[in-house]
Amino acid sequence: MATVKHISSRDNPFFKELSKLAGSSRQRRKSGKTLLDGAHLVHAYMQSGQRPLQLLVNAAAEFDPEIANLLVQLPEVPVICLDDTLFGELSELKTPSGLLALIDLPQPHVSPSHSHFCILLEDVQDPGNLGSILRTAAAAGCDAAFLSAGCADVWSPKVLRAAMGGYFAMSVHEHVDLFNVAAVFEGNILATELRAANSLYQTELVGNLAFAFGNEGAGLSHALAAVCRQRISIPMPGKVESLNVAAAAAICLFEAARQRA
Repeated sequence: MATVKHISSRDNPFFKELSKLAGSSRQRRKSGKTLLDGAHLVHAYMQSGQRPLQLLVNAAAEFDPEIANLLVQLPEVPVICLDDTLFGELSELKTPSGLLALIDLPQPHVSPSHSHFCILLEDVQDPGNLGSILRTAAAAGCDAAFLSAGCADVWSPKVLRAAMGGYFAMSVHEHVDLFNVAAVFEGNILATELRAANSLYQTELVGNLAFAFGNEGAGLSHALAAVCRQRISIPMPGKVESLNVAAAAAICLFEAARQRA
């Protein structure tokens, strides 16, 4: 394990930078970095073939076997031990995990014209919904996600926690023009609509395929829905008006995964 440095002052310049990252999506975009909170997220990041820039621990971390194991696996990564109060200021968890990792933001690597199975997300603002959708998309085999500027910050602690690191290996594009994506995507683009004539389960979901999902309250804008090439409905025999966007995405993506298998 690397030599451990200690930080106990809030005035430490490095801690100030970490504090900005933890609380500001603008700072994360500007610096190209973010923080991962907890051993599970760090392990998921490592499984995608990447390594953290710095590891940050608190005093209790040395008694955690999972954290100790990760530190052994990353002997080349600098380790900083933060005073418990400082560590708590960087973590959103009520009970701090004991491990934070500073990482470079993963760069998208699959363009719209080269994607085979992807999602287009328009103004999905709830971090829990966004994290769940990205985790589901990765699990269903999507290679890319394209997000409008109105979506929640993909690399915020809340989205990362909701997704449990599931999308590290997927190509995630933020602040994109979804109309440009739709124009160059070489395949079928589907949108869900309550009264669409074609059911999800009657629709062929093989070949190059994209699903478009919209805002929690407003759904897809009329303009984006108009450029989708097919409308489908999710059968709902129960007496409810609509599904949560994360639930709708899960149903659609895994029906596609079933057919594509």
